[in-house]
Amino acid sequence: MGELILVRHGETEWSATHRHTSYTDLPLTRHGEEQARSVAPLLAGRRIARVLSSPLRRALRTAELAGLPEPEPDPDLHEWDYGGYEGITTEDIHRERPRWDLWTDGVPPGPEGHPGERPEEVGARADRVLARLAPLLDEGREGERSGDVVLVGHAHFLRVLTARRLGLPPAAGALFLLDTGTVSRLGLEHHRPVITAWNAGRP
Repeated sequence: MGELILVRHGETEWSATHRHTSYTDLPLTRHGEEQARSVAPLLAGRRIARVLSSPLRRALRTAELAGLPEPEPDPDLHEWDYGGYEGITTEDIHRERPRWDLWTDGVPPGPEGHPGERPEEVGARADRVLARLAPLLDEGREGERSGDVVLVGHAHFLRVLTARRLGLPPAAGALFLLDTGTVSRLGLEHHRPVITAWNAGRP
């Protein structure tokens, strides 16, 4: 078995200004590239069996700069589709919808191909990822390479995936703050998924 290691991509122009960013394929800022490089020491000495990444360039570039081997792009690791709230800050949304909460309300439809997602839909994607990785992560499985699995992706999706791994509903991802350029780890204790490290990054 191994641990599940979650890497949030480095800073982009929109993440720095707190704008919702899902399908907009932004590059890392210079600071974001520095954050991505700073991930490498946090992974040093670990035996990595597999690396999956969101197909967006901010995630793939983070994997590259962190020195992760051969990341496999996985569409299920895409960020929460923010639909009509793409590029908009929570502060701006609250001017029109003061009680709006992504974790309970979801988002309105956006342009064609981006209808937005509800928490349960993001949770379904996370469940698919976890099901595929179960042979590498769960105790008592045989015939699979031992080692850690690294997922390089986005804040809200990785928070939902964490909730699902811990047996919580997707909306419980609201409890897990995740900064850019950070590493978190999920392991097992007495056959039960637990958080072993969270939101670790360069000071």
